[in-house]
Amino acid sequence: ILAMALMIVVGFPPLILGSVLLELERAVGMPFFQIAGGGDPVLWQHLFWLFGHPEVYIIFLPAAGIISTLIPVFAGRPIVGYGWVVAAITIMGFISFGLWVHHMFTIGIPQLAQAFFSAASMLVAVPTAIQVFVWIATLWLGKPKMKLPMLWVMGFLIIFVCGGLTGVMLALVPFNWQVHDTHFVVAHMHYVLVGGMFFPLIAGLYYWLPLFSGRMPSENLGRWGFWLTFLGFNGTFLIMHWTGLLGMPRRIYTYEAGSGWEIFNLLSSVSSFVLSAGIAMVLLDIALHFRFGKPAQHNPWNADTLEWANTMPPSAYNFVSLPRVETRHPLWDDPNLPHTMAEGKHSLAVASHGRREMWGTDPISGSVREIIHLPGNSWWPLFAASALAVVCLSLLTRVYLLAGVFVIIAGIFLLRWSWENGAHPKAAPDAGVKPGDPPLHSRTMDGPGLWAMGVFLIANGSFYLSYLFGWFYLWTVSPEWQMPETPPLSLILMGAAGVAVLAGCGVMEKLVRGLRQQRDAGLGAGFYLAAALGALQVGLTGWALWQAELAPTQTSHDAVMLVGLVYALFHGGLAVVLTVLQGLRVGYGYVGAHAPFEPGVVALLWRYNVVTFGLLIGALAVLPRVLGG
Repeated sequence: ILAMALMIVVGFPPLILGSVLLELERAVGMPFFQIAGGGDPVLWQHLFWLFGHPEVYIIFLPAAGIISTLIPVFAGRPIVGYGWVVAAITIMGFISFGLWVHHMFTIGIPQLAQAFFSAASMLVAVPTAIQVFVWIATLWLGKPKMKLPMLWVMGFLIIFVCGGLTGVMLALVPFNWQVHDTHFVVAHMHYVLVGGMFFPLIAGLYYWLPLFSGRMPSENLGRWGFWLTFLGFNGTFLIMHWTGLLGMPRRIYTYEAGSGWEIFNLLSSVSSFVLSAGIAMVLLDIALHFRFGKPAQHNPWNADTLEWANTMPPSAYNFVSLPRVETRHPLWDDPNLPHTMAEGKHSLAVASHGRREMWGTDPISGSVREIIHLPGNSWWPLFAASALAVVCLSLLTRVYLLAGVFVIIAGIFLLRWSWENGAHPKAAPDAGVKPGDPPLHSRTMDGPGLWAMGVFLIANGSFYLSYLFGWFYLWTVSPEWQMPETPPLSLILMGAAGVAVLAGCGVMEKLVRGLRQQRDAGLGAGFYLAAALGALQVGLTGWALWQAELAPTQTSHDAVMLVGLVYALFHGGLAVVLTVLQGLRVGYGYVGAHAPFEPGVVALLWRYNVVTFGLLIGALAVLPRVLGG
């Protein structure tokens, strides 16, 4: 799940950037993807597939996690080669970002690139195969019980391996040329995504259903549902490999008689109804089990993981107390653990302070470091979500002024919600802890907010690097790219803005360093000084933009430059607003030596702004002067 989450963080921003550029092109005519204006439609393919192929593994990895959880339970033994599985997932996460061009083999990319991405596409089969062999070895060395969830696990193993083998075939450039945009690709996609996601999903659903409802599903209905789905799926999509090899293109709804595809498509169509019947049987089983299912005994599968220590169905507060866990199989190692947890014999059993809390641990050692107090009930997230919904609807209906207004409103709601954070009374009504317990996270220099800002900046950095990729791609590849003889961006103004943001970051670093040493003298004034320097950066950048006199609807050069400058203005303004809020919170007593957490979070944004603004100066103002057009 961690690898999948990081892949989402890095993989989605290229698509978001592509969508932003496409919307700007459609709304105001900025020619990012129009060759006549210096753009290139292939840039859209790059940005889409930079997301599109990692997305396959984003879908697969949670399913693989389900499989790695269920197989040890039903095999009655720990998973074989746990370290190998972790290594394989990590390697898969990295390699998946180097495969996107194999979706573009037929558009005329250089042969060297085709060779590289073909090899990378075959290489990703290695970490996937490691996981498959680990699962098979665990089943081989255990005593598998073919309960209902296990049927879906076995179906997954068969279907996903077949889909993986056709994936290796598609990684070969000559074969890919022959079957591109045919039913063979449709079949491969369904074998990988349905076999790699749908079957594990249903296995996990049947596995955790008793924990959710307290009742067991029907073995008879469930088995009927599995076999109808399994046979119907293979009957529908296995045949498509053959029709694809016979040349049947995808995305067509009819074709001429006599092509030789008729009988195969008829069999696929009949099998699709069998598949639909199987899925309907599963849905019926799940619906009926809430009323007619047998009451489940506690931990009916003899599972090893901690969620089965809860009541069935779970109580509103989940666990009464949190135990110290030093093993991957806590319920196998201590079968009495659910009872001692329910009796409050472990940590964080007190609820009278009014906080929602959990342990904060060191990410490397796992040792307890602080108590994380979670946000309480608030209307502000709902208000912000409603405003963002208006933004989305306004963009869809092209009412751009309304969208802009509600972006500001949503920002105000989110900032207001952030005010009730840290040492605010609504965040921690009672800041006291039991003797011997670590402090609340808001009274330390670490906590979830710091990690959240870090993850946000990783995603932001992926977006920004995708932007730089687009700038250099169009500069070097687009046949009609027009670089002005005299670079329009003032190097003096941009350099002065860079000095301002660097100075503001230096002030923030000094303040954070002082808080680490329990010194908060002049803290509020320091925040206002940093905010003033940030405002100076924003003003100088805006002046440089005004002086540049760009024509973003005429050339992609000016359009891409405008997007980069607006990006810098937004992040500079955000840093100013957050820093001013920190100054206000010092005055209210929410930030200081007693509660030093928040300034470190804001300081991360300042560091990010220094790096990205420096890269922006280099890409937009320095390199065009050095390299020319």
